Amino acid sequence: MPDVVESSNPEADLQQLLSVLQTHGLIIPDDQTVLLAKYCRLLWDWNSRLNLTRHTDWEMFVTRDLLDTLELSKHIPPKAKILDVGSGGGVPGIPLAILRPDISVTLCDSVGKKAMALQDIVKSLGLTVPVHADRAESILKTNRFHFVTARAVASIAKMIGWFIPFWGAAGKLLLIKGPKWIEERNLASADGLLKKHSVEQVAAWSTPGRDGQSVLLRIMKKA
Repeated sequence: MPDVVESSNPEADLQQLLSVLQTHGLIIPDDQTVLLAKYCRLLWDWNSRLNLTRHTDWEMFVTRDLLDTLELSKHIPPKAKILDVGSGGGVPGIPLAILRPDISVTLCDSVGKKAMALQDIVKSLGLTVPVHADRAESILKTNRFHFVTARAVASIAKMIGWFIPFWGAAGKLLLIKGPKWIEERNLASADGLLKKHSVEQVAAWSTPGRDGQSVLLRIMKKA
């Protein structure tokens, strides 16, 4: 079972999160910081029963989950509708919904137990974030989104393959990837998937304590 941080109280959680944010020079509005601290505690409590995340301390949350989500949020326009696929423990979908209350976020995870945990977390946070215990393809048959987001779900080739039938409903893919993304792009090209699809790096950032850069890729069907 993954390690979890010691049980604490809301004020102690908030102060620990604020301390790590200050260390890394990140400024988050007070009301959002309170929700992020509560989200972490709810996630880590669920993580003692389900394997939802390996990031079970404040430093890892800020430098991995929150930093990734902050970079993603810069590239989503106001009032956009987002489908976060393979949400797992809720990243980036739940932090994104907290940081960007002006957009609409929907979560989906095909693993029923994970979806159940996500439903409990968003309800406890008071967020209006639908959670689907289903595959993204099923959701896209009856719903339309501006962007589909994902982190650590599948390779570029697999993601394009899954969404080929649904570009009208999925809009664009925004994928958070690590340094191996170029290798994945080359494999997708070798499979012929980039003849009709573009893969564009729209952002890159360094993650403290980790070699190489993380990137945000925008994938869409060519006109």
